[in-house]
Amino acid sequence: MYAIIDIETTGGSPANDKITEIAIVTHNGTKVTNEFSTLINPEKSIPYYITKLTGISNEMVADAPYFYEVAKDIIQLTEGHIFVAHNVNFDYNFIRTEFKNLGYDFKLNKLCTVRLSRKLIPGHASYSLGNLCGDFGIQIKGRHRALGDAAATAQLFDILLEANGGVPFKTIYDALERKNLHPALNLKQVRDLPEACGVYYFRNAKGDLIYIGKSKNIRTRVFTHLGNASTKKAAVMTTEIAYVDYELTGSELIALLKESHEIKVEKPVFNRSQRRTMEHSGIFMQEGDGGYLHLEARKIKAGETPVVSFDSLAEAKEKLAVYCRKYRLCQKLCGLYETRGACFHHQINECNGACVGQEFAFSYNLRVEEWVASFSLAPANMVIIEEGRTPDELGLVWVENGAYLGFGFYDKSTPVFGTPELKPYIQPYPDNRDIQQIIKGYIKKHKKLRIERF
Repeated sequence: MYAIIDIETTGGSPANDKITEIAIVTHNGTKVTNEFSTLINPEKSIPYYITKLTGISNEMVADAPYFYEVAKDIIQLTEGHIFVAHNVNFDYNFIRTEFKNLGYDFKLNKLCTVRLSRKLIPGHASYSLGNLCGDFGIQIKGRHRALGDAAATAQLFDILLEANGGVPFKTIYDALERKNLHPALNLKQVRDLPEACGVYYFRNAKGDLIYIGKSKNIRTRVFTHLGNASTKKAAVMTTEIAYVDYELTGSELIALLKESHEIKVEKPVFNRSQRRTMEHSGIFMQEGDGGYLHLEARKIKAGETPVVSFDSLAEAKEKLAVYCRKYRLCQKLCGLYETRGACFHHQINECNGACVGQEFAFSYNLRVEEWVASFSLAPANMVIIEEGRTPDELGLVWVENGAYLGFGFYDKSTPVFGTPELKPYIQPYPDNRDIQQIIKGYIKKHKKLRIERF
């Protein structure tokens, strides 16, 4: 049985927006068996552009039931069904979030009609619901209204079933074959994995850690691994997975940071591309004679933090030479050219003469600081505040003086008077260039990230 679902919302973020309308069309694999739809009071204002798109106004939902008032109906209609939608994660994540706010773990297997359409009916210019319905002559009675779109998706679903030879669709949770899996693997435990963000761990029959991964949905990601035989490596790993464990993080950023660190420490055999050893060489900066800032590539001593770190001393020196040329720095002041006079770059007009006092320290140091800034996290002192592992918790990622210090969690009910009081909740972790890139990329991608500066 399938539950074909569509929702309308106040916006695109399950964390910040709410459902304004929901429709559920049940399907037994042959025909539609039931329909349900209702407006929902979102308990917040509907933006004008959403009203213009859907036709749903604040006045229309003012007397509509709240989500908790229809939650029982939704559970009863969908229980034992596969959740089907066009771009399924959008609808599913909104509904899961609404139930999460009620303290209920809503969990169904999913099918996406976008993905099924691309696979079973290729060759269309667009796979949006409107365009597919136009291509197949499906009339949408109420575009961008929940029941109109859900009913149209049900007609598209009939076409997809026919293209599949009438064979019922299997989700990744149904399609696993025991013959391809390790006999010790407990499939009931795997099916009970949480649909939440965190880090997961695969172990072989001896208990050895063979793979570490992260996902915003641990359950779905693990099932994807177990059903993946697209490469020799994936197929071999699948047969060796005897035990699956996980740790929730709530925050995708913390999951990324934890995964990166643990792969470097544990070096699982199937994480070959990510298990680069902890960097032990780096480029350091210090003030030298005449006030000039000097750079040096060398091995990292205990307790030291370089500007940037590398796997080997050779790589550090090679990169320093590249930076030296890019920023017109002096080879002599970067420890790359031993001489009592001018460096070689000055002789070919690629150094402004800091090595022989022809460039003021002030102007030279500006370029050195520009290079340093390219590796520093901005702002230099900040706490990134993310979702925690439970609704009562927040996740924290701490950056100080441009360096990552670690992450942690704290209970929302704990009184805090100022950002510095959060620091005791941070568990220390080492900084490295991969971590810096993860944090930079995450900040760039998530424009509405909550960042407290100090």
